[in-house]
Amino acid sequence: MKPAVALSAGQVGPPSRAMVPRVLLALVPVATLGLLSPVPALVIAVRRRTASAWLVFAGFTALAAAWLVQVERTPDETHGVQFAADLVLLLACTVGAAVHCLLARSAPDREPGSRPVDLTKAGEVT
Repeated sequence: MKPAVALSAGQVGPPSRAMVPRVLLALVPVATLGLLSPVPALVIAVRRRTASAWLVFAGFTALAAAWLVQVERTPDETHGVQFAADLVLLLACTVGAAVHCLLARSAPDREPGSRPVDLTKAGEVT
């Protein structure tokens, strides 16, 4: 058995087991070419229950819908601006969603009096 080695501030240790589900979730938009890009944002929003997480989910949903509309409206042999728009939307859906999943904090840093969004009481005013 190897002895434990202390890491200094600049060194990176082995990946923790907590990163495995996050990496697998980040692979969803890459494996589906952006079609399921809202899925990681949905999982993060359900776990965090904050308004900002739900806004990010809505943004990725709108981005995926925009990409699907753009793909449907673009001819097969395209060049120039239409091709660039397709490429930007595809990269935003795949790479953007994967990076968001990997870099999003697992738990929000809450102020001492703040509380998460309670979706069961969405219509009530407190």
